[in-house]
Amino acid sequence: MADFSYIARNIGGQRVEGLLSAATQREAVSALAAKQLFPIEVHAASKPSERTGSERVRPQVMSQFYLQLAALLRSGVPLLRSLEVLGQQTTNPALARVIDDLHSRVTDGQSLAEATARHPKAFSELATSIVRAGGEGGFLEEALERVAKFTDQQAELKSRVTGALAYPVFLAVFSVGIVCVLIVFFVPKFEALFSRLRARGELPFLTDWLLWLSNAITSYGLLIALAIGVVVLLVRARLATEAGRWFLDRWRLKVPQAGTIYRNLAVSRFCRVLGTLLTGGVPIVKALKISSDSTGNRVLAAAVNDASENITAGESLATPLKASGHFPSDVVEMIGVAEQSNTLETVLTNIADSLEKQTWRKLDLLVRLLEPVMLLVMASVVLVIVVALLLPMLKSAMAL
Repeated sequence: MADFSYIARNIGGQRVEGLLSAATQREAVSALAAKQLFPIEVHAASKPSERTGSERVRPQVMSQFYLQLAALLRSGVPLLRSLEVLGQQTTNPALARVIDDLHSRVTDGQSLAEATARHPKAFSELATSIVRAGGEGGFLEEALERVAKFTDQQAELKSRVTGALAYPVFLAVFSVGIVCVLIVFFVPKFEALFSRLRARGELPFLTDWLLWLSNAITSYGLLIALAIGVVVLLVRARLATEAGRWFLDRWRLKVPQAGTIYRNLAVSRFCRVLGTLLTGGVPIVKALKISSDSTGNRVLAAAVNDASENITAGESLATPLKASGHFPSDVVEMIGVAEQSNTLETVLTNIADSLEKQTWRKLDLLVRLLEPVMLLVMASVVLVIVVALLLPMLKSAMAL
């Protein structure tokens, strides 16, 4: 999208100047014609239309904003007045600044979708697309309610994933901390006790290795930490490249068990977004391009983009998705049947609900298995440390 400044005349012959966002100059002229304006000059503004808003607003707060705005519009309150009321009522400073900017831009002649597009940290691309479709199709109130529902669903999904993984992550960090404390502070106290056995070459290999590890961490801990930090930075820099991101996205899909869960969540997100956009009146090719980014995975997004190209050529959606090999076969079959019966919007939402339920069951089972496995690993490491310290004593006692 780019900014185009224009000079036009309305039906009454009055001169009108302003700024609008469009992909091309031709689309800008068409947008003016849709507003019953006759363009005199239309040219690209000095700066591109970038989504530069820096205000970040929590999804739960944005959901309430969508619902409140929809309620006001349904009650017959004009858009500008609705924004003014919500700006005065909100107790969230960041949202208040966003609403104030929306009010200013709408007052200057921009549509609500064009104004929201300037705040990517508050309004997602999906929200902007649905609002744009609602504004152009005359169902803005319904579009806002759909965005609110989708925002709540995505926030709940993220919260459930975070909650499910919180305890395993805490357990892993706690286990590593205990092992580090044992090796750094507890094991060195046995160094002097085992020095004679080491001098005679009678120190067990496991004990000798544990003492060596303890000395290395104690003496070169900072250097080891620095080396690990450098490696992490290099890996992150590599993964930040386009090739690295592709590698990471492919790897995520191939991880045993976790890859299936990750893929199902991504496909569920894609189906829900696509279904919401189609229900909101967005053309399927444009809806596919928007929903491809919602997968959060470049491999899946590329498969969806290929599908959109096939649809432009007159083919079905299910065929290229099946050919990619990245979408579950049952999902592809349901999409194929839905296309034939012209119920794609409803079926996509049902697919998203079904996939989420299946994924939660798998995730819950994986987390339940992960907890005892981590406890077992932690107990095994502690046992190895204890055995390594007791072996020399047992060996000396047996020698006596």
